[in-house]
Amino acid sequence: VQLVESGGDLVQPGGSLRLSCLAAGFSLHQHAIAWFRQAPGKEREGVACLSSNDASSWSAGFAKGRFTVSRASTKSTMYLQMNNLTPEYTARYYCAAEYLGGCRRGIPGTDFDYWGQGTPVTVSS
Repeated sequence: VQLVESGGDLVQPGGSLRLSCLAAGFSLHQHAIAWFRQAPGKEREGVACLSSNDASSWSAGFAKGRFTVSRASTKSTMYLQMNNLTPEYTARYYCAAEYLGGCRRGIPGTDFDYWGQGTPVTVSS
């Protein structure tokens, strides 16, 4: 049972990326899904979350209007669409999941049991 991220890359300012997270060995059905990031020298922080029943969500202030979290209909993959990126978004991005979970404000990392290893995103010209 593991989560495997992909899609991280070097992108120019103003560009877009879509990160993917594949659930290997289990389905994301009935799981809250979330993305976190950790920039160099900074603590990990929540980016966006979608609850297990898709009824509620949460996004960090810096993500609103730029980032969208979603899950595939197959329930095995989740995505983070990131638009209009700036160098401040350079970080390692992690996906996480929690069975029957929700999205508390700030999405504490302790709310999630399953984590990926992260994928690096660098925004630079």
